[in-house]
Amino acid sequence: MRIDLHTHSTVSDGTDTPTGLVLKAVAAGLDVIALTDHDTFDGVLEAQEAGRRAGIVVLGGIEVSCEHLGRPVHLVGYGCDRGAPRLLTELARVRSARSGRLQAMVDRLVALGLDVSVDDVLAQAGSSPSVGRPHVADALVGKGYVADRDEAFRLYLAEGRPGYVPRYSVPLEQGIDLVHEAHGVAVIAHPWGRGNRDVLTAPYLESLVRDHALEGIEVDHQNHDPATRSLLFEMGGRLGLIRTGSSDYHGRGKHDHDLGCNLTRPSAYRDILRRIGERGGELPR
Repeated sequence: MRIDLHTHSTVSDGTDTPTGLVLKAVAAGLDVIALTDHDTFDGVLEAQEAGRRAGIVVLGGIEVSCEHLGRPVHLVGYGCDRGAPRLLTELARVRSARSGRLQAMVDRLVALGLDVSVDDVLAQAGSSPSVGRPHVADALVGKGYVADRDEAFRLYLAEGRPGYVPRYSVPLEQGIDLVHEAHGVAVIAHPWGRGNRDVLTAPYLESLVRDHALEGIEVDHQNHDPATRSLLFEMGGRLGLIRTGSSDYHGRGKHDHDLGCNLTRPSAYRDILRRIGERGGELPR
């Protein structure tokens, strides 16, 4: 069984529709995927319906924009009740913060001599309710200022670059609690990628397990080199964490993140399903 539990669609910052994503997952030989768009569940029902037609299981998920010590941390929730009121309220706050900074980001880019507007960004986002920096990057690509998203982030949009504007994210502990309140399973995505090893230390992760019942960490990810994966796998085992592997697929939005490039073990997937079922969350349909 080939299982990829971290993917994105055009509902957030991927480049394939939920249906298109499912069809590509089938072509890639996958048996199970999770749709984990940023801060919205809006693509889950379409993906699950496409999965039923195509013969692939689609687990509903979400990637919540969190922070710890001022650093961004991505928290994946699997099997959450998509109508959980407190989680939905917090997700709406995050999405509002995303869109609310667009004008400030565009103003900074214009000051650098780049002819880009909020309308250009929204045109790239389409109907996505979760508009963010990747769509700003796409606008820059569309204008011919950069070759791809990676170059846009490296030159302008990454933290510390001239077009970056901070925004609200959910405190990580609160994010874990909200996922649990929604009857879901909480897994930290790529915990030691993007320079986060210094803030997501082993003692801190242990405290999240002890005090907030964190269930898992994403071990096999393109942002983790082999040594990092080995350390995280060993530490996760010691802490009793579910250890997942995923592509973090964004279509054309990320290079070297092909569907199925990293996989979750069937035993870990079964553990996630068991926990979702025990707490009354939403199992795959």
